[in-house]
Amino acid sequence: MGAKASMQLQEEEINEIQNETGFSPNQIVRLYSRFTNLDKLNNGFLSREDFLRIPELAINPLGDRIVHAFFQESNDETVNFKQFMRVLGRFRPIKINVEKNKLNTREEKLKFAFRMYDLDGDDKISREELLAVLHMMVGANISEEQLGSIADRTISEADIDGDDHICFQEFVRAMERVDVEQKMSIRFLH
Repeated sequence: MGAKASMQLQEEEINEIQNETGFSPNQIVRLYSRFTNLDKLNNGFLSREDFLRIPELAINPLGDRIVHAFFQESNDETVNFKQFMRVLGRFRPIKINVEKNKLNTREEKLKFAFRMYDLDGDDKISREELLAVLHMMVGANISEEQLGSIADRTISEADIDGDDHICFQEFVRAMERVDVEQKMSIRFLH
């Protein structure tokens, strides 16, 4: 299967993806093989259903939001391999003393995390959006009252301008002490 994947990807495409995402050519070829395995229609695109067949996403409480992020990249009903790789590029670990790739910087990782909460895409997180994501993450394990209290406290602590929403700058400030680089990194195919 690896040989098939490498034959379908042209060297110039691999170089372009490597420059944009920071993945090695070997990682790109192996991820292409996984991409083609998910592509049940064998048309070079993935649908939401293709993503939801990934067991780790199917059981992840934020699986739908993660899948949604891939489709924000494409602004379409399908995702091609380059779009797929751009989203994955945000999860590459940042290596010390190595030139950072623009997709896996702290700011890009925070933008991605912010979009997980910004359900309506208006560039701010409301109490209702925060509650909805908290519901996704904890289900029925915490009472409505406790969730409301967590949402209220989070908004009041992060909302600097007093508009009862969290904008991206406020989100960044609230996440200052969080090791986003580590928490939003996945080790890819060594």
